[in-house]
Amino acid sequence: MVLNKIDSIRESIELQTKVNTNAILRKPTFSEDNEILSRAGKKPVLKVRNLSDDVKELLGVGLEKYSATQFVDDSHTAPTAGGQYHWVSLLAPKSNQKVLSYITGWLTVAGWQANVASSAYVCGTLIQGFIEVLYPDYNPMLWHATLLLYGALALSIFTTTVVGTALPKIESTLLVIYTLGFFGVLVPSVYLGPHGSASDVLTTFNNGGGWSSQGLSFFVGISGNAFAFLGADSVYHMSEEIRNAATVVPRSIVWSIVLNGVVGLSMFIAILFCIGDLDAAVNSDFIYQFIEVLLQATRSVAGTAVIIAVLIILDLGLVIGVVAASSRMLWSFARHRGVPGWRQISKLDSRTSIPVIAIVCTTIISILIGLISMGSPVAFNDVISLTVSGLYASYFVACILLLWRRCTGSIKSSLELLPSDERLRNVNLHGSAGNLVWGPWRVPEPFGTVLNAFACMYLAIVFFFSFWPPATPVTPNTMNYSGLVMGFAAIVSGLYYVLIAHKTYTGPVIDIDYN
Repeated sequence: MVLNKIDSIRESIELQTKVNTNAILRKPTFSEDNEILSRAGKKPVLKVRNLSDDVKELLGVGLEKYSATQFVDDSHTAPTAGGQYHWVSLLAPKSNQKVLSYITGWLTVAGWQANVASSAYVCGTLIQGFIEVLYPDYNPMLWHATLLLYGALALSIFTTTVVGTALPKIESTLLVIYTLGFFGVLVPSVYLGPHGSASDVLTTFNNGGGWSSQGLSFFVGISGNAFAFLGADSVYHMSEEIRNAATVVPRSIVWSIVLNGVVGLSMFIAILFCIGDLDAAVNSDFIYQFIEVLLQATRSVAGTAVIIAVLIILDLGLVIGVVAASSRMLWSFARHRGVPGWRQISKLDSRTSIPVIAIVCTTIISILIGLISMGSPVAFNDVISLTVSGLYASYFVACILLLWRRCTGSIKSSLELLPSDERLRNVNLHGSAGNLVWGPWRVPEPFGTVLNAFACMYLAIVFFFSFWPPATPVTPNTMNYSGLVMGFAAIVSGLYYVLIAHKTYTGPVIDIDYN
């Protein structure tokens, strides 16, 4: 799961793309980036960190290709740190844009804050698994995982603040480790592990949850895979720090889908054929069952420990990326006055232009969530379930509005832009129905509409089944309380809107005076 999920957050690091609206290759300029931000009513305030100079391609969007492809169309139109709630504000009817963008903003913020805690917790439990391999007598305790979670957070906050300017180089190094680590896991597993038959792999189905049919079991189990594929919007929350983001971000998404699709499918097939004794893996005492699979394949404690160590390094990089993206999302929503304490959270460090206060707030929230894991892992899992339900709900709102705009022909092509002297007036501003313009990248028709419709169906299914318990019969310990947590978040955000935000939040604030 870690190799799948590490795809989900690799910072926006890309080729120095050279594209203009006439498809003539040339070097992008900062003025072009500023012009695209200006169409969305924003001024550049985050510092472009030369993310294009360190790696030749983006590593990191781990969302299924259909829904991620729809974000390609959104991201080049308005490449801002706000992501989903900004796009919803652009695409929604003028009468509803304020409420819909506010709801989407809270869904995204809640989902990303839960994602930080869940990613750090996975890292902490991976370290426990590493210790289990080397010391079989080790008894993993709940508070051990919590302290390791805090350690991962401490490293992340140090990396994103004190050495934040070196983040691209750190991510470049992780890209190399990721690539080499893929072969380091795949080759030993295939070469040394037992080989199952194609009939066993392709025709054997397990309904471990005791559901009434294989089909229902499949849909209930899809939530676990959905968690591993989260994070497509991480790129968009960093887009104001990327040179030529309107082209680089969507191009990077497409290439990362190809790269990680090949890598993920290869690893998936290899593990299925080399899994060995399935019952031993399922009933293993290890904190993660894949550790038993690796031990069966390598028949070496040292070899298995090295592989897990690589996974830990990659997951630490994942946590760093998640903290960076979630803090930018919180900062962006705060600058638009959508959260309590927005005046302080929206401030940037005067020297580095890094949202330090937003990073600190993100860390504090994860520390508080981490305390729950010491008392009740069930309650902790229910809280971090907002990662799936919150983020997938925000994806769905953006995708369904984009589909509506596609079907009504409300978005103009770049050839239909206003005259050059009026190009920045009322174009891609929130609530500007009838004045929406495609950016330099989009999926051509009819494929765009077909993929858009498929993405909406997929997201709706994932959201619906994210509230189901994993197995039957249902007990208090196996019950899925995601609906309760989601309802609590809705009540908090609703009360804040009724009491305060309905006066302060108007949607993405327009920073530029066009008159």
